[in-house]
Amino acid sequence: MDIPRKSAAKKRRIRRIAYALTAVVAVGLITVGVSRLRPAAPSVDDNTLYKGTVIRGNMIRNVRGMGTLVPEEIRYVPAISTGRVEKRLVQPGGQVKADTVLLELTNPEIQQAFMDAESQLRGADANLTTLKVQLGKQILDQEATLAQANSDFNKAKMQFEVNDSLGKQGLKSKLEVELSRIAAEDAEKRVGLETKRVAGSREEGTARLAAEDERVRQLRDAVQLKRKQLEALKVRAGIDGELQTVEVQVGQQVTLGQNLARVANPKRLKAELKVAETQAKDIQLGQRVSIDTRVGIVAGRVIRIDPSVQNGTRTVDASLEGDLPKGAVPDLSVDGTIELERLENILYVNRPVHGSENSTVGIFKVDPDRSGASRVQVKLGRSAVNTIEIIDGLREGDVVILSDTSQWDNNDRIRLN
Repeated sequence: MDIPRKSAAKKRRIRRIAYALTAVVAVGLITVGVSRLRPAAPSVDDNTLYKGTVIRGNMIRNVRGMGTLVPEEIRYVPAISTGRVEKRLVQPGGQVKADTVLLELTNPEIQQAFMDAESQLRGADANLTTLKVQLGKQILDQEATLAQANSDFNKAKMQFEVNDSLGKQGLKSKLEVELSRIAAEDAEKRVGLETKRVAGSREEGTARLAAEDERVRQLRDAVQLKRKQLEALKVRAGIDGELQTVEVQVGQQVTLGQNLARVANPKRLKAELKVAETQAKDIQLGQRVSIDTRVGIVAGRVIRIDPSVQNGTRTVDASLEGDLPKGAVPDLSVDGTIELERLENILYVNRPVHGSENSTVGIFKVDPDRSGASRVQVKLGRSAVNTIEIIDGLREGDVVILSDTSQWDNNDRIRLN
């Protein structure tokens, strides 16, 4: 019979251990090798990608904003007088002239005040006329007295001259000569006094007439004010245009200064655009604007930039040049593109989905054979609505993927099918 040898069993045990160790080491090496392998590039349908070609040339830098057309000339019609709405003569949408009556108000107090003011003015006019007649008669009487005084003075002077001549001849006594001299002097003084009296009466008459004239003027102004208040009960448009809104109803009581209606000129419109705050920093007055009214394109220029920011946007007003297209009406939604500047002889490409101006982003550049695309770091510069400047990382003629590639952020390369 066979007798098992101990050395053979030991060898078989050692051989099994060696096989096991070899298997463990092999598995470990395979695991390490597999872990160090780069993942396979994902495959992408080329037709689903949005691509662009890097171009060298002139790029128009612009920004876009959305907004509405608004009238350049708008008049809010206020109530100049208090009253009650009696009639509405024009409905919203109606074409009006500046003197078109929109509403009729009634106010008995204003009507009575106007009649009282007219009555006071008529009384003051009558008093002024009476005063002029009285002063004229008074001055005439004083001028007559002055004339009589002049006549008496001339007679007394002539008498004195005759008596003085006769006295020198011894035909008149010294007493008679002296009395005639005194009479002439008294007559001369009376002439002076009457002259001053006439001058004083004229000054007094002028002052009294000026005071009465001022009173009449004040009353006439009061009548004009009351007349304006009475006329204001007929509310007029104030400008040529279209009645847009009426804020009151028949029978409603209105107060002084209350807004009654709004009138606008629909033929003179401007675009009121909302531009993102970050894009509005380079906008300046006078820059060209292209306004898309959905029914046509209209050229314009920037005429106002709102200095304040609301909800992350700034308001930019643009005038419209040339004839408006049919259908361009107030409150129509529009898109505006503002031309900031022209950049000459630069590299640029259509804007990628991810990538803002003055930033560095990873973009997939398509291989020359179009079999795949590799990620490259690209430094971007100034941007426009649809294009952006390339500062570094790409060359003219390079084709890049512009669509969203965030799902391949962990891959530096993709295959194109």
